[in-house]
Amino acid sequence: MEIFHVFTRSIAKFTIFLNHNDYTRMIELLKYYKNKPILKFSDYKKLKKMKSYYNPVKSGSPFVEIIAYCLMPTHIHLVLQEISPSGISEYMRIVLDSYTRYFNKKIGRKGPLWEGRVKKVFVESDEQLLHLTRYVHLNPVSAGIVEKPEDWVYSSYREYIGMKKGKVCNKEKFFDFSKEEYRKFVEDRIDYQRNLEIIKHIILE
Repeated sequence: MEIFHVFTRSIAKFTIFLNHNDYTRMIELLKYYKNKPILKFSDYKKLKKMKSYYNPVKSGSPFVEIIAYCLMPTHIHLVLQEISPSGISEYMRIVLDSYTRYFNKKIGRKGPLWEGRVKKVFVESDEQLLHLTRYVHLNPVSAGIVEKPEDWVYSSYREYIGMKKGKVCNKEKFFDFSKEEYRKFVEDRIDYQRNLEIIKHIILE
């Protein structure tokens, strides 16, 4: 099963995450739609309020496995393993359409929210994959939004280093490093700059 770096951004770099609730909504959608759903997310939310025991993880065949993610004010980085044929395309279509409906309804807007087609690049090796996750997790730092990657709560970095409850990514399937080892790897900025060459052709912006 192949792994890809997936990237999408808003039209004209329009800010698509206005507050914590918006970021949280997208993270919930990313997690919910990993498997082919029986229910729309909005209907699932209603069931949760009624304390239903419906489990979205067991609702249908899987589209993707999430390895890493980072939500930025105008764009999204994902590292995904494609489980089913055309799984990434179908997954991204459902997730982005769902968020568009939510966001447009929230601010009284109409029309598309995302710019063109979703971009994706094949990850060729385990080494590339490891360095790619670091690139994704350092996006908020590189953009000057935060000083430390753990200060940005809308990426999978805090999950990687054990600072976040709940599980979106299945990192154990792909990596066997400890939380401390990964933190040191990410914080080693000199090494990061040196090894950026390894993944330069799969970086999407």
